[in-house]
Amino acid sequence: MVQLDAVSRRTLKAPISAVGRGLHSGADVRITLNPAKLNTGILFRRTDLGVEIQARFDNVTDTRLCTLLSVGEARIGTVEHLMAALAAAGIDDLIVDVDAPELPVFDGSAAPFLFLIESAGIVEHGGGRAVLDILRPVRVEQNGSFAELRPHRAGGAGLEVSLSIAFQARAIGTQAYHFHLSAKGFADEIARARTFTLRDEIEALRAAGLARGGSLGNAVVVDDEKIMNPEGLRYDDEFVRHKLLDVIGDLYLAGAPISGRFIGSRTGHGLNNQLLRAVFADPANYRLAVGAPDMPLQLTAA
Repeated sequence: MVQLDAVSRRTLKAPISAVGRGLHSGADVRITLNPAKLNTGILFRRTDLGVEIQARFDNVTDTRLCTLLSVGEARIGTVEHLMAALAAAGIDDLIVDVDAPELPVFDGSAAPFLFLIESAGIVEHGGGRAVLDILRPVRVEQNGSFAELRPHRAGGAGLEVSLSIAFQARAIGTQAYHFHLSAKGFADEIARARTFTLRDEIEALRAAGLARGGSLGNAVVVDDEKIMNPEGLRYDDEFVRHKLLDVIGDLYLAGAPISGRFIGSRTGHGLNNQLLRAVFADPANYRLAVGAPDMPLQLTAA
């Protein structure tokens, strides 16, 4: 492990709780974000089962419509929005209590999680913050889609994300976005982008026992050229911004913030997870260093 200028690890100042609906179960879910001891990492604790699940890429067991972690029979799904908020806020150590097999979806974005983090407050509590430096390009592909991590160019730092998407629905079409992860940038540009679905897929999802808690209050619904939500979109390109949000959350399952460049086309939770598995499959792909550029503690989730 390489030693850089030390930056302390971070956790919350105080616990904070909220209740929301599970996107797929439709049931009420209670979540509590708790301060954690140094080097805990991000740990999910199923309070109804007494089981702990570490937020790591190698605990991902399902990527259909969300990122789901499991240990044995215990599982916790739809973790990507919270993980994206934690990545942006620079939270290293946290225990997430949840009494159901999925996190609440809230409004379908990461903004409510940022609000909880900001309300609880952030504190540095010692130790050195680990950073995963990408040393050489790693790429995974599937059915014309791809996800790739590359080293930074000279002088680069942090996580850069370049993403493009393409849908037949005319309201979405082809969109692209480039983003350099920071707390303020995430709050301003990415956090409020909501998950979305196509109207003609909703019945099939519900027949499969999924999306039972979905509504116009927690997802953008697209009917070809029409946006079904009365309030419309939060951004003209909300769709690619949300997919980029998912990438940030999925990549934070590396167990440390990534320093490198992500480039993806039509990627999803499955390819994002395959990419992390490919990175860690060869130690020549990465270097774990202690220390990272500082990030502001104050967030603006509005």
